[in-house]
Amino acid sequence: MTALSAERVRGQIDALAVAGLDWETFGHTAMDTLRRAMPFAASCFASVDPSTHIVTANVKSGCLDDDHDIAWSFHEYEVEDVYDFRTLSSGAHGPVTLHGRTDGDPRRSRRYEELFGPVWDFSDELRATLRVDGVVWGGVALFHGDGRTFTAAEQAFVGSISEGLARGLRSGLVAAVVGDDGRPQLSGPAVLVVDAAGEVAQANLSAAERLADLGCADLGAAQLPQIVKALVAAGRRMSTMPGAATPRARLRTASGRWVVAHASPLVSRHGGAPDVVVTIDDARPPEIIPLVVASYGLTGRERDVVAQVLQGVDTADIAKSLHLSAYTVQDHLKKVFTKVGVRSRRELIARVFNDHYLPQMENGAGLAPSGWFAAS
Repeated sequence: MTALSAERVRGQIDALAVAGLDWETFGHTAMDTLRRAMPFAASCFASVDPSTHIVTANVKSGCLDDDHDIAWSFHEYEVEDVYDFRTLSSGAHGPVTLHGRTDGDPRRSRRYEELFGPVWDFSDELRATLRVDGVVWGGVALFHGDGRTFTAAEQAFVGSISEGLARGLRSGLVAAVVGDDGRPQLSGPAVLVVDAAGEVAQANLSAAERLADLGCADLGAAQLPQIVKALVAAGRRMSTMPGAATPRARLRTASGRWVVAHASPLVSRHGGAPDVVVTIDDARPPEIIPLVVASYGLTGRERDVVAQVLQGVDTADIAKSLHLSAYTVQDHLKKVFTKVGVRSRRELIARVFNDHYLPQMENGAGLAPSGWFAAS
């Protein structure tokens, strides 16, 4: 890796981050670009829910496939290992490598011994969380084979581009605006029971259409979307940790609908791994509006202003409520318009309303006095 190629690739990734790509296209393109600066055998670029750090979806390259996502989720969420995305996301960790974390003996990692080694013959992994403005939006994992290991320079380089990758992922979550004509009408929440073997033991009538909107062709274990596999594994871990929070995550489907999914383990009379109930339903505005607004990279004060604009509050009242001058409020709004890519309050409201708010109306939700939808 030369200094020239590294600087050029860093600039290209920063440019891609503001190119308006959806997050999956950005992920594929960014990984192809990164390979020009440093070689690797395979990669996985993943989105997470910023609140829970659970992986919601991913794009892969090289020999990685979807057939082993259940095994990956098991090693990531159910059992302890020398490192995982949860621990990396919880602190100010830079990129880490398998060889670095195991002092050169990857056999100390159960994930390596049972998955990375025997399935793909990887010799090293480099992981980095994708964090911007203090929020983790995803993670990236790169892999070497043929006995190669990642160098300290490569580790540092990935750290130097991680914020650019995070910015592209963050903006990509809201990049694609889906029209109403392309959004399927769904009959209700999905409820499915996943057994110890990872198979769907039971499912309600809405499950198939909900999962189809997440790219699932059928209810076979291998076909289940990554978010379901991750939540099932996290749910099983929860069963061994009394008082642990319910695993949950928000994500956007292929049709543009925002959904919230969560998992809960069932009590088993026979011991062993419990069955896990997974539910998927439309996310309510209080759950998605903070995520959508944060995706535009707004500051805390800008988010405060936008929250009141979305409720129809005029500039004078916003200024009074936030103890600001009207001029300062207008200045915040100008910056918001630039970041969101609109020119007026009306366009700002339309951008959030049409793309993220309108689906709730289609489901017949009623409005509360605040302007948000009332809880049912």
